[in-house]
Amino acid sequence: MKALHAVCTLVTVLALFAASCQVGSSQKAGGSPRVALFDGKTLNGWTLVTCEATVENGEILIVKGNGLVQTEKKYRDFVLEFEWKPLKETKWDSGIYFRYDTIPPKRPWPARYQVNLMQGQEGNLSDLPAARSQGLIKPGQWNQFKLTVQGTKAALAVNGTPAWEADGLGEPAEGYLALQAEVPGGGQHRFRNIYLTELNE
Repeated sequence: MKALHAVCTLVTVLALFAASCQVGSSQKAGGSPRVALFDGKTLNGWTLVTCEATVENGEILIVKGNGLVQTEKKYRDFVLEFEWKPLKETKWDSGIYFRYDTIPPKRPWPARYQVNLMQGQEGNLSDLPAARSQGLIKPGQWNQFKLTVQGTKAALAVNGTPAWEADGLGEPAEGYLALQAEVPGGGQHRFRNIYLTELNE
């Protein structure tokens, strides 16, 4: 009986060791954890650049101005998930900028890269002709975007449906993320549930 007990104990220890190894390797392969860029209460972690924004009901509301609600940190390769909704009934316009490090003089926004939130162009990525989306958003409602950026490639899913994959991103290889303020022209927008997963090189 003692020998049988010893064998069972050894088998159990080996099984636990193997399981811990599998968990450790999967965590390493998965890269960084998914983190909230917006805590739902404050604009901690964000900088306002020539615009006004506030937090209401767990949402970022862009109040006025032509500018950016910009992250304090720069990011290279990532998966960005967020929900957005325009408040104008028509001709709404905003966007999501990524991988920029400067804003040109006398301009309110970076030269690139922008995932557009303009009516009729929602999801289109400036500068990459292959990155075009059509018919996937719900006008006037909350829409969920999932943007993946890695190396020279980018991909977008809209409301859970793949919209496009494209190649051709250039320098800089890392930069800020930002919500575009374009008020009153494009109108006020709301953003919520903003999450980011950094990807390993």
